[in-house]
Amino acid sequence: MTLVTTEMTDQAVAKATAKAVALPVVAGERELRLDLFRGIALWLIFIDHLPPNILTWFTIRNYGFSDATEIFIFISGYTAAFVYSRAMLDRGFVVASARIFKRVWQIYVAHVFLFTIYLAEISYIAARFDNPLYAEEMGILDFLKQPDVTIIQALLLKFRPVNMDVLPLYIVLMIFLPGIIWLMQRKADLALALSVLLYAVTWEFDLALPAYPNGTWFFNPFAWQLLFVFGAWCALGGAKRMARILSSRITLGLCIAYLVFAFCVTLTWHVPQLNTFMPRWLESWMYPINKTDLDVLRFAHFLALAAITVRFIPASWPGLKSPWLSPVIRCGQHSLEIFCLGVFLAFAGHFVLAEVSGGAWMHFFVSVAGIVIMSAAAWLFSWYKIEASKTDKRAKGAESDADLAGGGS
Repeated sequence: MTLVTTEMTDQAVAKATAKAVALPVVAGERELRLDLFRGIALWLIFIDHLPPNILTWFTIRNYGFSDATEIFIFISGYTAAFVYSRAMLDRGFVVASARIFKRVWQIYVAHVFLFTIYLAEISYIAARFDNPLYAEEMGILDFLKQPDVTIIQALLLKFRPVNMDVLPLYIVLMIFLPGIIWLMQRKADLALALSVLLYAVTWEFDLALPAYPNGTWFFNPFAWQLLFVFGAWCALGGAKRMARILSSRITLGLCIAYLVFAFCVTLTWHVPQLNTFMPRWLESWMYPINKTDLDVLRFAHFLALAAITVRFIPASWPGLKSPWLSPVIRCGQHSLEIFCLGVFLAFAGHFVLAEVSGGAWMHFFVSVAGIVIMSAAAWLFSWYKIEASKTDKRAKGAESDADLAGGGS
């Protein structure tokens, strides 16, 4: 009797998980969990770009191997595949590709705009307060020395100041999205297998894109494409097919065990005295945990977080309708604009803390103020969109309004 009850319980959990990971079936229906976690990722990225402060201890990078970047790229692949795969089914490969490349161009223009204003912001502050350290810390000394060459390199996505690495990575990944979706719709597992193969080849032969004036891209597209493609694979049926695995108690136990292990390891980074408990063989095997090439430990940590999140936060979770979460959800719905704003605010916060005060309360105030400004801007964007829709009754497909992470807004 107990065995039968357990099997029935497992089946119920599997069905609930399958429902939780399934995509919206109604065209235009939003998946609020994606907006929620995309917004959380934006907030975490902003906080992590500030000097260490009280709120920094609430970001996930202090408690495991991965951080908000993994969340962001996974959702990028998931929502991009979800949006544009429908366009490819309805209108064909050529039309869908044209829409994707149009979005790539929009993101590229946003990156150039962000680069220009960001440089102006840093250069003005450095000159106004006669402090060249700002230019050095933000990585724009080469621009001040050779602006003509640096601008060309920036247009080629090779030169990027500090905190401006995400958009170039996303632009490159989106360029290959038409081929990814085309193969996913025919042989999804093959597409994922090829992505894993490219990831392995990248680690074996050190594949990378060159950066200016030296080095390589901070986020290696050859490696980070695995997370992007995995997100697309999940969106196009992979997550639903994994429902039984995700609902398994064994999977839950393994995920929890791995998260606890990652927490214990990261704890030694903040409390050096605990490092004596780390076996030397384990350290030599793990370190360095490479973020540039998406270390497998980071990828596994994200998978564990994602599996637990899907299990305990279903699509029907009432909290998604809570007014307390609406600010972060709105930020997720307008992620391109909010990301760009967050980059500006991060440097502004850095300036305030350096010139005015570096105390704990000022750190806290700057962090909260930045989040409030981002939330207010997201509300303004939402309000404008609603008002604009009242005067423009023409139908607008979700794919033509895809935001930074590829989803409709």
